[in-house]
Amino acid sequence: MRFSFKKEDRILKRSQFLELTRSGRKAQNDCFIAFFRPGQLDHSRLGITVTRKVAKAARRNRVKRLIREYFRLNRRHFNQNWDLNIVAKKKAADLSAEKVLSSLQDLFEQIVNSVD
Repeated sequence: MRFSFKKEDRILKRSQFLELTRSGRKAQNDCFIAFFRPGQLDHSRLGITVTRKVAKAARRNRVKRLIREYFRLNRRHFNQNWDLNIVAKKKAADLSAEKVLSSLQDLFEQIVNSVD
């Protein structure tokens, strides 16, 4: 099992984000919204959206780092390959790292359970 997070593990193109938002399923909690669908590749991919409305740059980058780290360590729990876009809400910027990670855990459990 690899724990790295490489460029091929990311959704980078705007067209891919838009397609995922349009055709994917949606799960949300107080801090995050996730758009997801089964991926066409042999591995799960992650896209992250944190707008300027959430916070200033340093806090936005912190939220993105926490999301990437959670995905990197926990993607092996998915029972299939997914394309995911995690959108941060304003509340995410003010939480401690522990609370952000527990919120992401709840969100990822919703995604896994929505398929079963």
